[in-house]
Amino acid sequence: MKRSYSKLPTEEDKIESDDLINRLEISVSESEKRANGSLNLRDFYTVYLIETKTNEPDFEDKISKLTSVWRRYTEFEQLRDYLEITYPYVVLPPLPEKKVMFGWQKISSDTFDPNFIDRRRAGLENFLLRIASHHILNWDNHFIEFLQHEDGWRETYKANGYLQMVENKLKGLSLSVRLKRPNQRFETYKEYSHTLQSNLNNLLRARSRVAEKQYTVHKLHSNYGRVFSEWSVIENELGDALQKTGHYLDSLASYIDSGLEDEELLADQLKEYLFFATSLQHVCKNHDALQLQLEDSEENVANKNIERTRVQQGKVGIMSRLFGTVDTDEVRELKINVLDQQIQDGAASVSSNRETLSEFNIKALCDIERFQNQKLMDLKDTLGNYAFLQLKIAKKGLQTWTQIKDCLQSVP
Repeated sequence: MKRSYSKLPTEEDKIESDDLINRLEISVSESEKRANGSLNLRDFYTVYLIETKTNEPDFEDKISKLTSVWRRYTEFEQLRDYLEITYPYVVLPPLPEKKVMFGWQKISSDTFDPNFIDRRRAGLENFLLRIASHHILNWDNHFIEFLQHEDGWRETYKANGYLQMVENKLKGLSLSVRLKRPNQRFETYKEYSHTLQSNLNNLLRARSRVAEKQYTVHKLHSNYGRVFSEWSVIENELGDALQKTGHYLDSLASYIDSGLEDEELLADQLKEYLFFATSLQHVCKNHDALQLQLEDSEENVANKNIERTRVQQGKVGIMSRLFGTVDTDEVRELKINVLDQQIQDGAASVSSNRETLSEFNIKALCDIERFQNQKLMDLKDTLGNYAFLQLKIAKKGLQTWTQIKDCLQSVP
């Protein structure tokens, strides 16, 4: 069966799409913990408030001027599942982590922890902004419904059968695909996505270990601060200097909290590309499924042609020879006619599958190129900001120890 895709955007569509993110304000402004109404105290969930605003009068036929809707994380998952089915050639923006990954002692594993919820809220907002800035995804009707209509969107999702489509799609992608003629470009992207995922996994694990030790070392400086403060009580000439030293070391110990909170936000940006690697893998799997469909249809036609040749030459199978049954000319002609129709139908299927695959490849390779350019800019900024943050933390340490040195040297 030929899969239908949205048409490629025209230049006018691109101009309109490019303007969308600049002309429509989208924010996930707050979160709220709610109960399911059950007596079970654990039966809670979190909802997030999506607010959209536009001051453009010509948008009123498409988007309400000001709306706000509450959405659960599972609804964001449903939106993404729908986009994955509808746009299989797009490297889709990922959702933020559902549970804490790469945690360490300062990061709570509780999914209701306020810090985790706020970071997830920021990640969900980024997810919506990624979609709104994508030249294909941004004007999708279901996406607009998600932003605008709280209850109506849920009913649409159920009525259109997207849930069943997602389940069928996941079953199909779980199968191991072995292609006779793999596309080298997609094989390269597939290998790259796994390598990128592995590198980011290792980077995030190393970062969590470094953050753990960094946090511990800085917090140990508060012990210095307490000792110096107690020592200052029994000293006359050194008393003030020791007390100031203790104060400076307490300041150093407390400073690491804000520094590592900022670093956690940068880690979330790296996690986004860890999940982006999975999105790229899905595009490659979608290609493989279409390629396999084409190869199967080609093999079917080839087998029918072989069978037709055997019938035409009067060759019979082993059962016919054993029981002495041989087709008459009329029966043979009838079989040939049936096979001719099957070959004709199969050839049409091959042509349709080849066209579908070609169309998919054009769109997918175009979007992968867009993704690669986006990734280059984003990771360059993220890693640069991480280096800048480490310099900032190191400068705070240098400043503190310089103040301590000057303080002690000023003792008469």
